[in-house]
Amino acid sequence: MHTPWQAATALKSEAKELRPLTGNEAIARAAWEAGVRVAAAYPGTPSTEVLENLATYPVEDLHAQWSTNEKVALDVAMGASFAGSRALCAMKHVGLNVAADAFMTATYIGVNGGLVLIVCDDPGIHSSQNEQDSRIYGQLASIPVLEPSDAQEAYDFTKLAFEISEQFDTPVIVRSTTRLSHTRSTVSVGERVEMPPRVFLERPSKNVMIPAHARGRHLFVLEREAKLKDYLATADITRVEKGDTKFGVVTAGTCYPYLREVLPNATVLKLGASWPLPDTLLREFCASVDQVFVVEELEPIIEKEVASLGIKVEGKRLFPRAGEFSPEVVRAGFVQAGLLPAPPSYNAWVPEPVVRPPVLCAGCPHTSSFLAVRASGARVAGDIGCYTLAVLDPLRGIDTCVAMGSSIGNAIGMAKAGEAKPVVATIGDSTFLHAGLPALIDAVYNQANIAVVLLDNHITAMTGGQEHPGTGKTLRGEPAPQVDYEALIKACGVKWVKKVDSYDLAATHQALREAINYRGVAVLISNRPCVLDPIKIKGPPLEIITSQCTACQSCMNLGCPALTWSDEWFEGRHRVKIDPALCIGCTLCAQVCTIDCIKIATPAVTQ
Repeated sequence: MHTPWQAATALKSEAKELRPLTGNEAIARAAWEAGVRVAAAYPGTPSTEVLENLATYPVEDLHAQWSTNEKVALDVAMGASFAGSRALCAMKHVGLNVAADAFMTATYIGVNGGLVLIVCDDPGIHSSQNEQDSRIYGQLASIPVLEPSDAQEAYDFTKLAFEISEQFDTPVIVRSTTRLSHTRSTVSVGERVEMPPRVFLERPSKNVMIPAHARGRHLFVLEREAKLKDYLATADITRVEKGDTKFGVVTAGTCYPYLREVLPNATVLKLGASWPLPDTLLREFCASVDQVFVVEELEPIIEKEVASLGIKVEGKRLFPRAGEFSPEVVRAGFVQAGLLPAPPSYNAWVPEPVVRPPVLCAGCPHTSSFLAVRASGARVAGDIGCYTLAVLDPLRGIDTCVAMGSSIGNAIGMAKAGEAKPVVATIGDSTFLHAGLPALIDAVYNQANIAVVLLDNHITAMTGGQEHPGTGKTLRGEPAPQVDYEALIKACGVKWVKKVDSYDLAATHQALREAINYRGVAVLISNRPCVLDPIKIKGPPLEIITSQCTACQSCMNLGCPALTWSDEWFEGRHRVKIDPALCIGCTLCAQVCTIDCIKIATPAVTQ
């Protein structure tokens, strides 16, 4: 009889095709091959492509959907597991925070059909509001956290995760990181194996977590963790690579290839799972070397476990607790430890990189809203989305930003605390559906005096243009019921609701003033599609009549990347020019121009 890992290895050895896949593509392929019937997610970088790729597989094989938030996605996946089918839920690290309530009960319930969570962390904070180590959630929930180190392992470990899930009656986390999710390498793939669905388990003591049932299931969770420790000690995903015994290194995930690049001859314990950790194997490995090091990104999860066994270990004293690792970071740690020579220093001049601050796209419909917000003098609670960039110069239109959907709740608190300025919350359409609705209901219920600007650009733009319940399309692009925001907002009890064209700057300013002056909850819907997704919008470009430009620079307050300084001067100041390749013809610059010198560009005459 094959163990789960042996079965996965057998499938790999029978593979007939090599494909260049990213980690996310490999995870999606493995889930499809493993017989997943239901997959759900809310888009979030670096996890977005997992579901986007699953949606390319036949609809007859699996149902793939965008959910309104990560908790709903996990609930959907759990429902499929209850019904006896294999299910997958994908999210970025902060998404697991949203799903944590259901997640912490899912560990007690266990599974019927295999249940796997793909959680993608973001070391280095490339596209997130914090740097979080999701391995701690595995420790908290006492469930296994598998850590692949490349795309092939992402594929192999995902298939194995479903086997472990069903064998040990547990949800399983497959943890990726930005580097693994988006790096491409060769993967040996196989074919889909149809898993016959299991029948629903008629066991309320397992499926219904009232206190009387939960007490017994907690004991089951503790027993399960002990069994998982024994299993992972001998599983093939955990291996010892022998080398120089003067020191040994314990590592996992994407740190492993960095370590091997820096120390090809070291003795290494490569852990395929960072939780639970096999105590006996750790003791045996550490006893086989003179000195022990742990190389792991972010938190010292493994290091603390090794130290708790009474073993002297070096880790975070040498390797940073913050930021993304690289071969250079790993090398620097071992240089500090005295195990590698310092690299040669060079006196050659190294050019400073040009810093390009992030900005909203040319013609972004959010620009006018934040011009109006800034002009209002309001205190502004911002939210998660492209529009968070409005905190930067020259818009400077946001005072706070916490998490998905926090803006409205933050605004309520500011107003109730007696903030002297008018209070405005800004929130995107997808974020509003994700987590803004409960806060809006709270604002109405508690009679908060706030204005909410709903920035409706008709898409989940920040993560690359994914559909949501307000777009009228599903993940697969099929027609779907479309949320009517005005009706929904009024159903929450809001009396003042108005929609305005985001490209009508005067109307946007006037409508925001009216919303702020209204006593109670007012919602202004700023309505224009994203200029990039799902298609790139481009109208006739504009141009500046240079002879008329007085270099007042009012248009530069838009922060539009299509507007740049020209080589011409007027009274000691640079005049402005428009890059026709970037301009989409939104006319916002023409609307703010004080002397009316911005016009539709005259087409060039061909000789």
